[in-house]
Amino acid sequence: MNMENKDDPRKATFDEYTNAAGGWGSVHALGSILLQEKVMLKGPRILSKQNKPDGFACVSCSWAKPADPHVFEFCENGAKATAWEITSKRADPALFAQHTVAELEQWTDMELEAAGRLTDPLRYDPVTDKYLPVAWSEAFDAIAAELKTMDPESVVFYSSGRASLEASYLYQLMARMYGNNHLPDSSNMCHESTSVALPKSIGVPVGTVTLDDFQHTDCILFFGHNTGTNAPRMLHQLEDVRKRGVPIVTFNPLRERGLERFVNPQSPVEMLTPAHTDVSTQYVQIKVGGDIAALTGMIKWIVEADDLARAAGAKRIVDADFIAAHTHGFDELAAAVRAASWEEIERISGVGRDELEQAAKTYVKANAVMLMYGMGVTQHREGVQAIHMLTNLLLLRGNMGKPGAGICPIRGHSNVQGQRTVGITEKPELVPMDKLRQQFHFEPPAKKGWNTVEACEAVLAHKVSAFIMLGGNFVRAVPDHGRIEPAWREIPLTVQILTKLNRSALIHGKKSFLLPCLGRIEIDRQASGEQAVSVEDSTGCMHGSRGLAEPASPNLLSEVAIIGELASRLLPPNPHADWRGWVADYSTIRDAIERTYPDIFHDFNQRMWTPGGFARPLDARERKWKTPNGKANFFAPAGLDSDPDMPAPGGEVLRLMTTRGDSQFNTTVYGLSDRFRGVHGTRRVLLMNRADIDRLHLREGAMVTAVTVNTAPDDHAHRSVGTLRIQAFDIPPGCVMGYYPELNPLIPLYHHARESKVPAVKAVPIRLVLENRDAPAASR
Repeated sequence: MNMENKDDPRKATFDEYTNAAGGWGSVHALGSILLQEKVMLKGPRILSKQNKPDGFACVSCSWAKPADPHVFEFCENGAKATAWEITSKRADPALFAQHTVAELEQWTDMELEAAGRLTDPLRYDPVTDKYLPVAWSEAFDAIAAELKTMDPESVVFYSSGRASLEASYLYQLMARMYGNNHLPDSSNMCHESTSVALPKSIGVPVGTVTLDDFQHTDCILFFGHNTGTNAPRMLHQLEDVRKRGVPIVTFNPLRERGLERFVNPQSPVEMLTPAHTDVSTQYVQIKVGGDIAALTGMIKWIVEADDLARAAGAKRIVDADFIAAHTHGFDELAAAVRAASWEEIERISGVGRDELEQAAKTYVKANAVMLMYGMGVTQHREGVQAIHMLTNLLLLRGNMGKPGAGICPIRGHSNVQGQRTVGITEKPELVPMDKLRQQFHFEPPAKKGWNTVEACEAVLAHKVSAFIMLGGNFVRAVPDHGRIEPAWREIPLTVQILTKLNRSALIHGKKSFLLPCLGRIEIDRQASGEQAVSVEDSTGCMHGSRGLAEPASPNLLSEVAIIGELASRLLPPNPHADWRGWVADYSTIRDAIERTYPDIFHDFNQRMWTPGGFARPLDARERKWKTPNGKANFFAPAGLDSDPDMPAPGGEVLRLMTTRGDSQFNTTVYGLSDRFRGVHGTRRVLLMNRADIDRLHLREGAMVTAVTVNTAPDDHAHRSVGTLRIQAFDIPPGCVMGYYPELNPLIPLYHHARESKVPAVKAVPIRLVLENRDAPAASR
């Protein structure tokens, strides 16, 4: 165990980061991660093929891959993810012979994954409390034998967003042939609010923007996203539009550096001079959960300005022709925003009327507006309503279905959108069950499955017999650790398909198997030769991906091979489902996907290497609305607060938002510093408004315990996280920021978005209890 990786907040340092995003900071970070993972020689060669039409799709974020890529088509975090996967470090059987599971549980998230790539399949031995090597055939037979004895309704098939389209398709097919729709996935934890809201508003479950739209837009609005950390390659498109003079208006509780200033590491002029790109032309620093109120203010100004124009016989502010021809519900929305008071809008949004009117004026001056948003919008109690408000704003002026306009949810994991496209969902109505029935001659289950929150509820109720995980770190990623982890240990069987050791491997069921798989960057050799896979990016474009690195171990199997071998042992023989044939040649899987989804995947094998990818058809891009009423729908807000059940502001209750740092992707932590926020050497920190620190009689450097304020009448659970250091930061009053997943124990399982059940991790009511162990005052 590397003691340098120990997180001691009392020894942390803090300094204000004054540089732009990108630039020499990113270059230094790239060199550091290649050195750390001991891949200085092979790393640059492999990175040169990242996100290229003839290379591999990044295993980090899902931002679009251009047809004409840059020389270096990867960002700092993408490079970290690649180096993390191709690392020379190994977590081989010797590691598990040396350490019990109880000992490994004491390691941090970073230490666990920093041990390196897993090399051999492992089986938990309760007598020694160790993971022992097991032969692949023995593991498959044992898992299949256990599953055959279980009620299919008690088994969960979870998947993260890294699995390819091919693996995801086979995985959902195996689950449904086994007998259930229990297919929760990482979308349930992030953009499920999008998947619920957009079909009702515009008839599609995904965004409508493509890379081409950046060339035609004349205004961009950002809501709730840290682009500089979570999708940095987008900064290239933002730099281009800013050079054209396109305004960018950002709404965010924190002033994120990537949305303020950017230095392009591929520009010699910017790297060798003080030159940089100012990204946001207006930065609106709203309160956590203030998005609906802010949007109400903008729409209120637009509607009332239109009222005045109409009364004066002047040109309308709204696109009246578009509204009449294509939409429903405008009058109800207009009435609701007219009735909203500016006093309430300002109080809940935390933004003055002048700022919101300025943003609205920028919006109405533009002819083609793109609206981008992230989990700062989706992960609230009223996340679905917030997305309806985003689409309301666009529909007011016809900013849907024309070049340079549309909505763009910025997805996280590299194929989190794609796995949904090929059937990873608990909702059977979203899957062409008739096609599956016809293709594979079985009766697909009709009963709705469990999403992530429902699967956790089932674990707590001891209704889960087995939990299969295709990637991810489920136990660490979900809320309410204090309740989930003890119940998780009672699950009869847990199986994890993974590349590295993580917390979910240690908080295991009574019987547990770790099945190590190839990473996407590695060469995948099967009976018919080297294989390629495919993914879908955030803009709905499909891309081929071909591995380049030699596998970390000769004992690894691909995700496709693991699924195929398990299914062939688990399921009754079916001449229409050739599991081993699919494993031998992935092109045959793509043929099967094409038959199930012909409108999206026709000529799949021929088109998968199209530069820039091939786009899935989206009716909303053509102003065709696949909604029940055949219209794009306005939705009037039921209230102004994205988290209406939060305790009243003031007093000792604070609104906590959890977020990621720049040395992190999802639950994977690459380092203990977050340079853009000036945090070094710790993740156990709470960033607070200085006025709140004074009001609560705290001080910078003080150590506190965060305690959840329960909002459900029948919830008496105690949730707390201790040894957290207080640090002053530019964040709205009453709000506090901390890191995910360290603060997940504070989030009640019931604290989720209405309709979508996305955990509402962006607004958790907490209070702080001062600890005796004080740290020195923070350095600035």
